[in-house]
Amino acid sequence: MQRKAAQSRHIPPGLGGQEVAIMGSQQWQGKDNAFGAVAVSLVSGLSDQQKISKSPFSQFKEVYLPPVLHPLNKTLVTGDQWKDVDSTQEKRRSFLYEFCKKYNGMKKLRTHLVHIVSRIYVEDRHKVLYCEVPKAGCSNWKRVLMVLNGLATSVRNISHDDVHYGKHLRKLDSYDLKGIYTRLNTYTKTIFVRDPLERLVSAFRDKFEHPNSYYHPVFGKAIIKKYRHNANGEALKTGSGVKFKEFIQYLLDSRRPVGMDIHWEQVSKLCYPCLINYDFIGKFETLEEDANYFLQLVGAPAELKFPRFKDRHSSDERTSAEVVRQYLKELSKEERQLTYNFYYLDYLMFNYTSPIV
Repeated sequence: MQRKAAQSRHIPPGLGGQEVAIMGSQQWQGKDNAFGAVAVSLVSGLSDQQKISKSPFSQFKEVYLPPVLHPLNKTLVTGDQWKDVDSTQEKRRSFLYEFCKKYNGMKKLRTHLVHIVSRIYVEDRHKVLYCEVPKAGCSNWKRVLMVLNGLATSVRNISHDDVHYGKHLRKLDSYDLKGIYTRLNTYTKTIFVRDPLERLVSAFRDKFEHPNSYYHPVFGKAIIKKYRHNANGEALKTGSGVKFKEFIQYLLDSRRPVGMDIHWEQVSKLCYPCLINYDFIGKFETLEEDANYFLQLVGAPAELKFPRFKDRHSSDERTSAEVVRQYLKELSKEERQLTYNFYYLDYLMFNYTSPIV
């Protein structure tokens, strides 16, 4: 009964509530056990010395660290124009690795492997894994993956709806555990991130300042109903016209009237950068040069370049630091601080400068 109860909570028998919920022993590496697969993936990268345990529990802390900081395979890169980009890339990788080594032991993981990899797109031809971070160039990245995969001849021929609703690309969680494990350990894994508050404001502008048949009725109505005093019938009926302050009240509310959404979820919860050992960390602020360097690394066709065009609302001003400042003026000082705190881990993890709140 004790063993059955432990399994029902996804905690291996013998581990209490304060212990780590994944392990690398044979009995937990089975085909049907997601936690075992996480441990296999992480522990497989550890050195022999790290795998040697003085007690059955001594390796549990180790699996929270990125296994090793693997060197990037740069054999396909040609020319000297990438030296500065490469230098920046190595600094980002080292920074994230050291951050995770220092801070990651504080948290205990109780998340299924399938959930951990649920935002990762797979491109098998060039062996690429891309973790989708919305509002950080993800639409154009999916266009690039479709071209790499032979599903389209040009990024310009792919519509917004095809990118997001066509289901042309497979996600890593659609494979069996062996397929997930193999790809995590042999493919080039990349993540592209953005200043957290810029990403947040960009998401708000996109979803609430333009007509939207999903976000207005699903999120807008719930937000207006809970946070707007004396809301009129039209606003309650349509969910249109959500104010930024109301949106932030929803975001910070521990009892939100409607759940979180990937467009403003923290990157640490979308892509698990301290559990998945990303080989390449791109930033929206240097999107084009980072993306084109990455395409060189994976051996993409020479004619394929990362697209410059804006996916939607092309006439709108891009969400810059100055645009963010204008939106933050709508908030109280306490709300600004709490919003920063909400994304604090993302700021630390990717070495973004904290805003003046």
